[in-house]
Formats: sequence, structure tokens, C-alpha cells
Amino acid sequence: MKTHRRLSFLLAALMMPLAGNAFDLGNINLNRVGSVLKNVQEANREVPEKEEVAIGEQMASTLLGGAPLVHNAKLEKYVNDVGRWLALQTERPDLVWHFGVLDSEAVNAFAAPGGYIFITKGLLKRLNNEAELAGVLSHEIAHVLQKHHLKAIQKNASYGAFAEVATMAVEANSDGAKSQILANLVQGTKELYARGLDKDDEHEADRMGIVIAARGGYDPFALPEVIHDLEKLNPKDPGAALLFETHPVPVDRLKAIDQAAGDKLDAYGSQPTLAARFLKHKPNGK
Repeated sequence: MKTHRRLSFLLAALMMPLAGNAFDLGNINLNRVGSVLKNVQEANREVPEKEEVAIGEQMASTLLGGAPLVHNAKLEKYVNDVGRWLALQTERPDLVWHFGVLDSEAVNAFAAPGGYIFITKGLLKRLNNEAELAGVLSHEIAHVLQKHHLKAIQKNASYGAFAEVATMAVEANSDGAKSQILANLVQGTKELYARGLDKDDEHEADRMGIVIAARGGYDPFALPEVIHDLEKLNPKDPGAALLFETHPVPVDRLKAIDQAAGDKLDAYGSQPTLAARFLKHKPNGK
């Protein structure tokens, strides 16, 4: 079936009904993070890669504070192998990319500046093949490439206020103040992920994700298959609520993809999904 026809079918169906120590919170250099956040707050400022990675490390640490990485070295390696191959197809192949599987039954995936990408065990269980995994990871890679989270921080005044307080308190060299800074830093990151990115950012990540996956040799319309599957979830289910609160509804995402792609990717529709290889690594359960 041609990819454009597959996407039309999905739309019709919807219309009918890394090692954990590397992210240790206690090892964050608060003085560095405070000054970096202060600099990032300058609107329209191009953020140097070193600063971008510092922010990403902090945000990744916060995510891991809520759900650790799975204790499955083979699964972690597999997801990193797929993710890093996809990253090589982008304009930032030399960025030090990190991919991880969060030990959470929630259905979601996350990106942080500087090349930090996470997918939950719950979402992995819903996927059917490696192409779908590639589509999800490519969507998150696109967020990093377009610096969507950095731009969100630039718009968020609370991060600027935190940066001012962090710089002053760290200079005072007070352990109590540092503890409060860390708590505020974690809370600010949680609020950003709870609020989510702009819908336009999510649509852009969908479009770019399809292209990245296609460059990697995967069926480019595996990502729409994943989005279609999300419609089966109950938006009020605790494991899916955050995903629906922070992303456009699946039917709108598929419409946007259809309008942008049309039949342009039909030539790539025969690219593999690699289901057998994925099933060797897929966590148990559905």
C-alpha cells in the first residue's frame, strides 16, 4: 500500500471514532547552570553548544529523578544504536547524543537540549517494529535540532528569576541555599515538561521526524502509525494524560502530516520496518 494511501487510511480511522551516574542531580554545577540560564534568557540569543549541553544535562537529570533508566543493558544499547544512527542523518552528527529508556509505564517520550532523548518503557511496549521506534526517536531528535526547549526557556520569565537567585546563592556558598536552588531548578524543569511545547513545535517535529527516519532507511510513515495508535488511549488515564496535555490530538497531527507530505514520500514507502529485530528487544507486556 502506498504511504499516502496508508496515511489517508489512518486519518479516516481516527475521524470515525546511558548510565544513570552521568545524570546525577547531586553533581550538577549550580553556578554554571545558573549563569547559563541567565544567558539563555536573553531573547533571540544564539546559545553556544556548551551552554546548551549544560541546560540539557540539568533537564535530563530532572527527568531521571522522576523515573530511572531501566536495568536492561541490552535494551539501552539497542535504543542508543538506533538513535545514534538516526542522529548521523542530521545536521548535528557530531553532537554527543544520549538515548535512554525510562522505567515508567507511562506512554511518552522526551527530549532535552544538547542531545538527551528518552522514551518510556510504556511507550516501547506499544510499538510494533524498529521503524516505529525510529519515528519516535526522530521526532525527539527534531526537538533538539530546532532547539524548541531552549526557545521555551527564553520565553519563560521564571527561569530568568531562578538564574538570578541561583547565581547570588551559589556565590554565598551556602549548602542550604544550594539545596533550595536545586529544588527550584527541578521544579522549573518539571513545569516546562508539564506545560509542553507550542503545538507548532510538535507539528514541526513530526514533519522532521518523518524525514530523519526516511534518511535512516526506515519506513517514513511508521511515525503516523504510532500517532494513530495513540488514539486508542484514554486521555484521562494517568499513564497517558501528560502526553495528551502536551501534544496536539492525534487526528490533528495526522492532518498536518498529510498536508505537508502528501505523496512526496511514496517512493520511500517500501523501506523496512525491521519488526523481527525490534521484537527481540521489546519489553514484555502490551
